[in-house]
Amino acid sequence: MASLASMAIPDQSALAHRRSEARIAWMLVLPAIVLLFLFVLLPVAAVVVLGFTDFELGYGKFRFVGFENYAHLITDRTFRKSLWNTTVYTAIVAPVSILLGLGIALLIESETAARSVFRTAYFLPVASLIVAMATVWQYMFHPTIGPLNALLTLVGLPGPNWLGSSGTVLYSLSIIGVWQSAGFNMVLFLAGLTAIPRELYAAAEVDGAKSSLDRFLLVTWPMLGPTTLFVITISITNAVKVFETVKMLTDGGPNKASEVLLFTIYQEGFVYLRVGYASAMTVVFLLILVVLMFLQYRILDRRVHYT
Repeated sequence: MASLASMAIPDQSALAHRRSEARIAWMLVLPAIVLLFLFVLLPVAAVVVLGFTDFELGYGKFRFVGFENYAHLITDRTFRKSLWNTTVYTAIVAPVSILLGLGIALLIESETAARSVFRTAYFLPVASLIVAMATVWQYMFHPTIGPLNALLTLVGLPGPNWLGSSGTVLYSLSIIGVWQSAGFNMVLFLAGLTAIPRELYAAAEVDGAKSSLDRFLLVTWPMLGPTTLFVITISITNAVKVFETVKMLTDGGPNKASEVLLFTIYQEGFVYLRVGYASAMTVVFLLILVVLMFLQYRILDRRVHYT
């Protein structure tokens, strides 16, 4: 009996210790849970509810209209145009910025003398103010005094109206998007490259991988799988969420040629004050992001090698 009592006392003390640790853990995580609920979950729930109403900012009364807002989205030419523009922008910016970021990271990783200088230079676009950089790009793309058209004139080519023409404005914004994203992707790829054991390259060279391309295909690219998956996810998400450059440089023009989803949502909610309709757009926008993330992880995660 004494032995059983002596065994029960440590069990009770261990149980009390675990409960104390659990209480401390909940106390530590509680502020994060409250902030997540107040600033993420609650606003999302409010947007979903408002998407089923005809609420307009400034009017006290509103009514539930069911799926009327979503039915209107199907026939809304502005929404379809902004959805197409967002798709084209993402299809250009995401892959180009990923490949460019990877290429820059590989070049910097192979450079030993001025690695920190190049890393800082390429990361500057990420840390720069969007407003200031938009002003610089507006000057660069200027049809008469811009340096890009000046260079084209030197080689005998006519310079387009980069931001003022419906045929070139979206591609001009895509160039800015690539410039913004490539430096951030470079930093992520550099982190992945640093984590690759150097012994793998020596082993690959012993096995016959003599050229840099062979070592990249056999060692670097497979080992960068988790980093690449993360970079693809971040790049597509950031490209779909483009707004600042559109608002500051083109305001969705000309003729809605550069209007993207977030800009359309902004226009409906804060310019036309149709909050209910803008909320329905936001729900569709969130669903697009969720579907994209799901497809990426379903398709790409199977091909990723985790160490």
